[in-house]
Amino acid sequence: MTTPTLPIRRVGIDTWRESVVFLHRECPVVRAAGFQALAKVKVQANGQTLIAVLNVVDDEAICAPRELGLSEEAFRRLGVAPGHPARIEQAEPPPSIAALHRKIAGERLERDDLRAIVQDIAAGRYSKIELAAFVVATNQFELDRDEVLHLTEAMIVSGQRIDWQREVGAGPVVDKHCIGGIPGNRTSMLVVPIVAAHGMLCPKTSSRAITSPAGTADTMEVLAEVELPMERLKEIVRATHGCLAWGGTADLSPADDILISVERPLAIDSPGQMVASILSKKVAAGATHLVLDIPVGPTAKVRSMASAQRLKRLFEYVATRLGLELDAVITDGRQPIGRGIGPVLEARDVMQVLANEPGAPQDLRQKALRLAGRMIEFDPDVRGGDGYRIARDILESGRALAQMNAIIDAQGRRAEPLAVGRLHFDVTAPADGGVVGVDNLRLARIARLSGAPQVRGAGVDLFVKLGDTVRAGQPLYRVHAQFEADLEFSRRMALDGSGYTLGRVDTAAHENTTGEAS
Repeated sequence: MTTPTLPIRRVGIDTWRESVVFLHRECPVVRAAGFQALAKVKVQANGQTLIAVLNVVDDEAICAPRELGLSEEAFRRLGVAPGHPARIEQAEPPPSIAALHRKIAGERLERDDLRAIVQDIAAGRYSKIELAAFVVATNQFELDRDEVLHLTEAMIVSGQRIDWQREVGAGPVVDKHCIGGIPGNRTSMLVVPIVAAHGMLCPKTSSRAITSPAGTADTMEVLAEVELPMERLKEIVRATHGCLAWGGTADLSPADDILISVERPLAIDSPGQMVASILSKKVAAGATHLVLDIPVGPTAKVRSMASAQRLKRLFEYVATRLGLELDAVITDGRQPIGRGIGPVLEARDVMQVLANEPGAPQDLRQKALRLAGRMIEFDPDVRGGDGYRIARDILESGRALAQMNAIIDAQGRRAEPLAVGRLHFDVTAPADGGVVGVDNLRLARIARLSGAPQVRGAGVDLFVKLGDTVRAGQPLYRVHAQFEADLEFSRRMALDGSGYTLGRVDTAAHENTTGEAS
């Protein structure tokens, strides 16, 4: 039976990486085709086809009985104007669904299986329920290293791929990535201008924060535009050797973005999925050499040195077979890096380090120099062990600051720098003692409750670090917010537990808080 056409209505609902269509319960198509809520449907209009999940509504303000409503994601994917006629019918299961079922049963998947699954994910043929099943199955029945390799390869070919050798005629194309979990760890915004000032190509495309108080793109957006079309991005890199841009407009490994939309709410970040996610994005973005930061600490993503070493070996195995030269560095992840947690506060820390201000956070400075030094040593003309000294000289001479200003101007400098939130309160030490523990997860949660990253000036400003001695009533950190409700949410969380543990300080245990663990 051919279903009648219905005019498209754009429904302003953000369904976050899932295409959703809306039909009124009294719609004749619903009755005739026997549609039920959460059914998979196929929409066709103007030669375009969309696979989506059906929601049935009773409110004509959302969708009238003879209209076909599209969520923002569905409207973007279908690419036709409101009012355009469309047909809707039941959708067939994705071609790769049999492979998904085998993984759910615990079977090992081959290259073709994983490529088929990723192609269907990138094409929007999987619902959030099916995506969640894949994420959980690959977490419960951990991917072996060849499955991780095949998943990474499939993610790379699912989207665009930049060839900087052809675009710029460059030598090594270097990048740096941290696996995450450490608040304030904004080393990329220091590494990129240092390495670019050395003359190496360092095009950095970064994500926005999803569960953290700030991502590199959120923090850079305090200073400059980050949503850049691909051609403009290439022009900026040609002119400045670097960029600090949001990667969402580049269509690099799009299946990964869709999987992340399910992994984050489920708090699942298995080693295999992490490796595939990071390396697929880096290879698709054109990197030939990568420095990978793996922080280790009791409240970091990786909690033990043994786990860090296993993860490092998996990254190295996959990177080698992709032709990506990888230098994985295990670093200290026992506490936040820098003082600020939140976009404006982290941007302040970065600019203080670039300007060589005496009060700049030294842990952020030292970690960035170590990572930049490792990247500079990818230069075939640099002798091993000289990278740190070269990076330090570039920073101290002011060349890194000049390069950062060139990148900011090229991307589009923000006319008025954003300020910290107008409201604040201090969290104080309950007794005399030394700082013996800092909870990364709790401080990140407090910063998010204050409004970060959506409110750029919200966040946490740290006053003390591991090993510092404090007196009762001395401020440990200050929470900034723009709105009273956010301030109150974060205050309740901080009063319930500050994230700091006080006790007797063992000086030897805290003497290395910025350097490399390996």
